[in-house]
Amino acid sequence: MSTHANHPFHLVDYSPWPLTGALGAMTIVSGMVKWFHQFNPNLLMLGLIITTLTMYQWWRDISREGTFQGLHTLTVTLGLRWGMILFIVSEIFFFISFFWAFFHSSLSPAIELGAVWPPVGIYAFNPFQIPLLNTAILLASGVTVTWAHHGLMEKNHSQGFQGLLLTVILGIYFSALQGYEYIEASFTISDSVYGSTFFMATGFHGLHVIIGTTFLLVCLIRHSQYHFSNAHHFGFEGAAWYWHFVDVVWLFLYISIYWWGS
Repeated sequence: MSTHANHPFHLVDYSPWPLTGALGAMTIVSGMVKWFHQFNPNLLMLGLIITTLTMYQWWRDISREGTFQGLHTLTVTLGLRWGMILFIVSEIFFFISFFWAFFHSSLSPAIELGAVWPPVGIYAFNPFQIPLLNTAILLASGVTVTWAHHGLMEKNHSQGFQGLLLTVILGIYFSALQGYEYIEASFTISDSVYGSTFFMATGFHGLHVIIGTTFLLVCLIRHSQYHFSNAHHFGFEGAAWYWHFVDVVWLFLYISIYWWGS
């Protein structure tokens, strides 16, 4: 398909990646079922490999379209912005469901829970230990990603690179601490509604941190190859918006589940 057109819209070429991505996702789900029931992770690893290769090649094609082929015009970029905004709004409502479940059970604990919150037998985390450290880490990462954005806007390549690198490191540090917290937890996801709401809310937030860190890592690689300019860098802006959303959700999680809920 020709890249020349008399309109500002981007009519994408035929691509195999949606199909391979769907096959990878199906293989991952099937592999998880096999892993849980037969303790064999081979199919899961195959699905992860398919998905990882699809991600790399799909993102490579999009980077080419926006950076080298000039297909991301102002009209296309506006559509990408609205798409990212609506995606983040959908994610907000996704987390609202977890908060709804948590407050539904915690504001009026059932008699089966001992009519107290946390339920009888649950020893909650101390909110002023690892959770507070993780809060400081995410707040600091919000500062570093903003620093990177300002560096990019001011055409300061080294400051943009340093800010993005620090943000990625802080994201990895947060995930490592949350993993350690899960290992040390005195309760599991099957321990009453407290365990269910706690691990669903914080676990999905942790997944979003991993996704956001990957998003920023791709931006770091692209920035090191001078893909972004001060006037054309929506890939980075979208990652920054997503990261700030992750920060804000964590603040609500920390205040409600870790601090008030303990």
